[in-house]
Amino acid sequence: MDQSGAVAPFPYKPLYVQVRDQLVRRLIEGLWQPGQVIPSEMELAREVGVSQGTIRKALDAMTAENLLIRQQGRGTFVARPEESRILFQFFRLVPDGGDVTFPSSRILASRSEASGSLEAAALGIAEGDEIWRIDRVRTLAETPSLVETIWLPAARFPGLGDLAEIPNNVYGLYSERWGITIARASEKLKAVAATGAEAPHLRCDIGTPLLEITRMALDLEGKPVELRVSRCLTGALHYRSELG
Repeated sequence: MDQSGAVAPFPYKPLYVQVRDQLVRRLIEGLWQPGQVIPSEMELAREVGVSQGTIRKALDAMTAENLLIRQQGRGTFVARPEESRILFQFFRLVPDGGDVTFPSSRILASRSEASGSLEAAALGIAEGDEIWRIDRVRTLAETPSLVETIWLPAARFPGLGDLAEIPNNVYGLYSERWGITIARASEKLKAVAATGAEAPHLRCDIGTPLLEITRMALDLEGKPVELRVSRCLTGALHYRSELG
């Protein structure tokens, strides 16, 4: 990018990707807020110093990443974390024969603790650094289906322990209170057996097969934000992933 703010050609990265990165920076810095309508393609093209077609491709990429929402006749908006399609981007458990629903949650415990080696490595912090731990049970179709633990680096979430209530949609909380947007996540799946810790909450026997989902969530800059382990009772559920 030159001193005028225009994007300079770069041989190893397509121009529209450079523009996308520049526009994402506006989200990171809070210049574009959730729910806000952004300038038109023509205005952005003039401001950034590229063609309207390049801007369109950059906005298309951001829309595909669920960072923007396009509404016919109204314009392009910064996506809110509670938008249903964003929620389901990160929640892949689906009832075998029912409607797709988002789970409700009940907090079991919320506290700070020193990070162990596993949490520290995942979150990119030093072992022993303070982290927040949230334990909760999640219910689908009135059936307790997941026992979940979330770890967050305390330095990025000051004051979390002072909250009177932690909402069901924690990604919305991250965005609204701390300006942290979850852009993508990776998950690992593993078959495990229910232990005495989760069996009572899931109303199942110790040893019942569960699906363990370990998720690493990253922000718009690709920095680790959240480590989450969910142990899921899947007798009436399945994990759905759409490819292509």
